[in-house]
Amino acid sequence: MSNTFDTLGLRPELLQTVTELGYENPTPIQSGAIPLLLNGCDVLGQAQTGTGKTAAFSLPMLQTLEFDVPGVQGLILTPTRELAIQVSQAVFRYGQHRGVRVLPIYGGQSYTRQINRLKRDTNIVVGTPGRTLDLINQGVLDLSGVKYLVLDEADEMLKMGFIEDVEAILSATPATRQTALFSATLSPAIRKLAANYMRDPQPVTIERKTLTVEETEQRYYIVNETAKLAALALLLEVEPIESVLIFARTKIGAGELSEKLLERGYTAEALHGDLTQAARETVLRRFRSGQIAILVATDVVARGVDIPHVSHVINYDIPLDPEDYVHRIGRTGRAGRKGVALSLITPREKRHLNAIEHFTRQKITHDALPDRKAVLFQRDVRFVNALNRLLETETLDSEMELVAELHNAGYNLFEVAAAVMRMARADEVKRPVEEVKEAREVIKERSPFKEKRGRHYRSEAGMTKLKMNIGHVHGIRPGDIVGAIAGETGIPGSAIGAISIEKKQTFVDVESAHAQHVIKKMRKSKLRGQPVQLVTA
Repeated sequence: MSNTFDTLGLRPELLQTVTELGYENPTPIQSGAIPLLLNGCDVLGQAQTGTGKTAAFSLPMLQTLEFDVPGVQGLILTPTRELAIQVSQAVFRYGQHRGVRVLPIYGGQSYTRQINRLKRDTNIVVGTPGRTLDLINQGVLDLSGVKYLVLDEADEMLKMGFIEDVEAILSATPATRQTALFSATLSPAIRKLAANYMRDPQPVTIERKTLTVEETEQRYYIVNETAKLAALALLLEVEPIESVLIFARTKIGAGELSEKLLERGYTAEALHGDLTQAARETVLRRFRSGQIAILVATDVVARGVDIPHVSHVINYDIPLDPEDYVHRIGRTGRAGRKGVALSLITPREKRHLNAIEHFTRQKITHDALPDRKAVLFQRDVRFVNALNRLLETETLDSEMELVAELHNAGYNLFEVAAAVMRMARADEVKRPVEEVKEAREVIKERSPFKEKRGRHYRSEAGMTKLKMNIGHVHGIRPGDIVGAIAGETGIPGSAIGAISIEKKQTFVDVESAHAQHVIKKMRKSKLRGQPVQLVTA
């Protein structure tokens, strides 16, 4: 593979941009994909976030398209609006010397604005599947001139249920187009999509021993559900955090967690689906600029978050799907920098962790939570370091005069210094140090995902059996049920027990304390397109 951009075959304007952006050598995915795409091949690329895949598909697109020809010639589909914005900005930067006109289209933004922009000879559209298909159906987005199409993070689009939209969009483009598909994982569904809509796709895979970034240190802690917040606070105190992305399973959980962190004196905000697009962009801008150090997010809205470096990722709720774990921790350890990924798990969730280790082919280290002594020590270290910086960089003449006055008044200077320290560290009172005992790991635990055979199984103590009006004929699996209940109700996956799927109905155990809450919250939900009804069995 090529070691410099000069050898990839890029035109001078693009090489100039690459140099101006400070890129020195192409990443493996760029070295592998760019020559193939420049030669007109379809490419099936397996690459994670942070590997340089946006440049890998954007630079060949910018070289291939003719910008003096009217109409949309390039289309890039992304799973989320945040990623659409990020990719459109990147394409514009890469094509600045070619005069490219790029338009991001996504839900939550004015139709009128997007339609007016489309009428101004847009060259490349970067869109989410839903809004893109909507504009096609309205007759305002014409894809008949598309020569180059990209599916970015295709696995995530399929996981979010966009397969029908994606296929409809692909069918609206010429069969002669060139197609590039990029995905962190190549599932059977991805391979089927490639087989149906790509022409002899050339595989480009970043060979790694593991699916996760080698530069990322991965650790987990076993705690009871009720002790998670205190455990998180301990980690925030002792870890050398620059900026941290904390993942919660639901938007309710993300909002509540950010509020609790604010109450403890941390600068934190939540990023979830209930925020308007303008509010999301404001939160992201504050996080990128360092105004807030902690961002609590859900999986869906965190896709495509463009942040130069996140020092830590913390899984406050462990993901139900191992692929989500890969995507989450891909936010740290980027561009060759070291990253840290920490996970808080309950004893019942240990099986999920084992599944993640098997999927990623990488061991996650079990670690002990810091104790009170470690927290207080780190607080002292931070304070002394800040004090040293102040003494080395600032002139303190007026303060020295005040100290002299206190000394002349008979005060002991050591006592004065101690009093000033207490005042300076008053904010630490908002952050009480709570000792957290590690939860006992369950060796022979009940798997929360295990499917029972037949409705007459005996529910475990503390569990209530519920009946759902959906079964095998609707194509559901145990993971669908766990994901739907956890996502809609906010209860942890560990609170969901045995599942028995029959032809037209399903029986599922949930912890008795959550049973009525689950029944109520699931009333207006849908699973596989079917309205869900839950009753006590």
